Amino acid sequence: MKINSISILGSGWLGFPLAEHFSSRGFTVKAATRSQERLTHIQQSMPELPIYQVDIAARQTIEDFLQSDCLIINITHKDIADFSWLIRQLEKSTVRTVLFISSTSVYPSVNRTVSEDEGIEKTDSPLWQIEQLFLQQQSFLTSVVRFGGLIDSRRQPGRFFRHGKKLQQPDARVNLIHLDDCIGVIETIIKKQAWGEVFNAVADSHPLKHEFYSEMAERSGLPAPEYNTPEKTEFKIISNDKIKSRLGYQLKHPDLLQIEFSSP
Repeated sequence: MKINSISILGSGWLGFPLAEHFSSRGFTVKAATRSQERLTHIQQSMPELPIYQVDIAARQTIEDFLQSDCLIINITHKDIADFSWLIRQLEKSTVRTVLFISSTSVYPSVNRTVSEDEGIEKTDSPLWQIEQLFLQQQSFLTSVVRFGGLIDSRRQPGRFFRHGKKLQQPDARVNLIHLDDCIGVIETIIKKQAWGEVFNAVADSHPLKHEFYSEMAERSGLPAPEYNTPEKTEFKIISNDKIKSRLGYQLKHPDLLQIEFSSP
């Protein structure tokens, strides 16, 4: 199933760079954002990009936006009824493949490494329930990407705690991924037509939180974050083995401590 056109629902930190990337690769791209302010900004930054104002909670007509081969869903909205409505619109559209951007927050903290196929997700999580809505559809194919924490030069981890926010679970391990690899994993799924699957996407390295964020803060010229050590450390280490074995994906930034952040 060759994909020539992509619609991207959500045009923020990840969505807009995705639109730029796929446009530069020759795809026909449409983008959507909920915010009028964001829509205006994108129109000024990339006037050749068709941009729509779409809020699935508003249930407005989105027929033209959905005239694509593939839909990438990249919004933080978690209302199941609204996503059920979106699915009904997809059933009437030309979209035949959906990539749902999810989060590793669907896994509980079980103090060990977790993978996609062992079935330990938090079933009361609205995000997991929305994933299942899409994966169970028959009229289009869906894959889910569960990203860890998102970082790049605009989201430098050394600056996460500069306003006095305390670091929680300092002896837990981090599960993060750079924007370059977010785009790379998404592109690889589409290129290899890896539909009907769930993929974790994080870097190879999982340093301790207090060591990692202290190092990142020092590089940014900021004090190390404050934290209290709880009686019990709760954590999970997200396995990324599947994106490497199933997709053959090679991370651009496998070691978090080796990433160089430019000025945003």
